[in-house]
Amino acid sequence: MCNKPELLVAAGTLDDVQAYLDAGADAVLVGDDRFGMRLPGSMTLEDIRKSTDLVHAAGGKIYVSLNNLMTNDLLEQLTEYVKVLGEIGVDAVEFNDPSVLSAVKSFAPEVKLHWNAEMTSTNYSTSNYWGRKGATRVILARELNMDEITEMKPNLEIEAQVQIHGMTNIYHSKRQLVHSYMKHQGRPVTEGSLGKERGLFLIEAERADEKYPIYEDVNGTHIMSSDDICILEDLHLLMQAGIDSFKVETLLKPRHYNVAVIRAYRKAIDLYAADPESYAFSEDWLDDIRKLQDPERELSFGFFYKEQVY
Repeated sequence: MCNKPELLVAAGTLDDVQAYLDAGADAVLVGDDRFGMRLPGSMTLEDIRKSTDLVHAAGGKIYVSLNNLMTNDLLEQLTEYVKVLGEIGVDAVEFNDPSVLSAVKSFAPEVKLHWNAEMTSTNYSTSNYWGRKGATRVILARELNMDEITEMKPNLEIEAQVQIHGMTNIYHSKRQLVHSYMKHQGRPVTEGSLGKERGLFLIEAERADEKYPIYEDVNGTHIMSSDDICILEDLHLLMQAGIDSFKVETLLKPRHYNVAVIRAYRKAIDLYAADPESYAFSEDWLDDIRKLQDPERELSFGFFYKEQVY
């Protein structure tokens, strides 16, 4: 037997939360678009309260995303928001801005802090620095390869979280780039949405067979990867290294697809934890995922073996 890593899933609605818990998730990440970026759905505080009740009743943990670029006008709202999150009893928040760390320490000191600086959380020294400032976990950059991740873990003084499945963010701008482009083309968007439900994508001339999802929301423009990370085959390497939390990214995926993904990783984690010595990956664990996988989106190892190139 060994300690099981946490299986964390991002959820956008109360129905998502329940479905993902039923499928085997140990923890759920939720949030409000004002304070968190690239969420599968924006929840009100009342929704977060209800989600917290559901998750805690199932014996799981709930985290709230506060990883947005905090501007002066958000700081007053942030203070009140953090106070309520503390009253609700969420387990942790994800942050990259010190203003969030300061607010949580002052107004919700019982809430844990998970440091998420996107592509810049790349070494153990900086991670440990934030640990000494109060963070209990680092969300490691998606651009790290397998050796960089596994060799870093022994030097970390805090927990480590790694994304194991789903698309990744490759570009963000506060500007409304799609809206501006459409206007420049003489096709201004006067009604309708440029959000996640629109299904917009970019294509590069050099890689015409790859589609990069793009959408706009209150935080600006987001461009996502053209393929999906899937490290199920080599998940045991991350478990051997002692990674504490595995995240399934659910963004722009239907609920039934995410449920299939959660179940597959749940099986792998449980089997490894029960008997690491006899553990062996089985190709058929991927069957249900492959049946539901968008044929225009490849399942890849992402940056784990430098296979993915943006």
